[in-house]
Amino acid sequence: MLRRSLIKAAGIAAVAGSLCLGTLPALAADQVAVQLDWVVRGNHAMFFVGKEKGFFADNGIEVTEIRKGSGSPDTMRLVGNGNAEFGFGDLPTLAVARSQGVPAVALAAVNQKSPLAMLSLAKTVKLEKPDDLKGLTIGIHPAGSTYIFFRSFLAANGLTEKDMTLNSVSPPYESYLLLGRVQAVPGYLDAEVPELEAKAGGPGSLSVMQGADFGWKAFGSGLLTSDAMIKEKPDLVGRFVKAYIKAFDYVAAHPEEAAEITAKAVPGYADKKDVLLAQIQADIHSTFTSPETEAHGLGWMSKAQWEETLKTLSEQGVLKTTPAVDSVYTDTFLPKS
Repeated sequence: MLRRSLIKAAGIAAVAGSLCLGTLPALAADQVAVQLDWVVRGNHAMFFVGKEKGFFADNGIEVTEIRKGSGSPDTMRLVGNGNAEFGFGDLPTLAVARSQGVPAVALAAVNQKSPLAMLSLAKTVKLEKPDDLKGLTIGIHPAGSTYIFFRSFLAANGLTEKDMTLNSVSPPYESYLLLGRVQAVPGYLDAEVPELEAKAGGPGSLSVMQGADFGWKAFGSGLLTSDAMIKEKPDLVGRFVKAYIKAFDYVAAHPEEAAEITAKAVPGYADKKDVLLAQIQADIHSTFTSPETEAHGLGWMSKAQWEETLKTLSEQGVLKTTPAVDSVYTDTFLPKS
């Protein structure tokens, strides 16, 4: 009788315990903000797809804000000082910021080679080789990722700023080129090119000279965080990268849906689906993949490629002091093949 009573009591306790557990609140998701480098573009789609598809939520993360930016240097500063937990920006610019004491760290390379290029209107100027820039009027914003690229591109090809006329312009550059106020500008294959083509007459209306074809050996843009986040919240960083890479894979496999999700998520972008799609497709065609990503997956970063990026920046006079390669990036959180 005593044994039956004990068993019965234990059963009641177990049921009561399970009921109590069932009423416990779920653990709150970690809230994070994302700082972009500029207005929303195709290569930002991973953040919106990750939210829409629940990839971040599945990893216990709530992305509370995806903030537009005012250039990669500001992104590095804002993420480095903790104003946002994660960011997206030009990775060579991150290396420059790191050399200046900004504690930003790359987590994934979206562009395995830089999408930066020199652009002109094809009906006005044909850009086939770097020397074609001689004597032209160039629209340049004297700060940020495009200027870092421009200086390196000139140095890599034996040119100087004295070989051309520079007009200081503020982004966006479209109006300066379209109105004929300048003859060429630096810009991104996966950003300015689709937008300019849409206004200049469609595919083929631009002449494009990609830096990667003429000595600009560097990563493009990617995901980043701060030293503090890696030190203090490594589990959160790991979960965020896991969700981001899943979203990256989805964007690459479903570009039309990714463009549609992004266009719906961003105020004022209802009519920009086609431009966003063109931007994503430009990356799929030109920059998302490499032999490294074939072996390890999208977003992969190798030490050798980072060493090449730093070497390029140093040799071409962009870096006054070269940061240690292990300080500018970490592959700790990337999925291992």
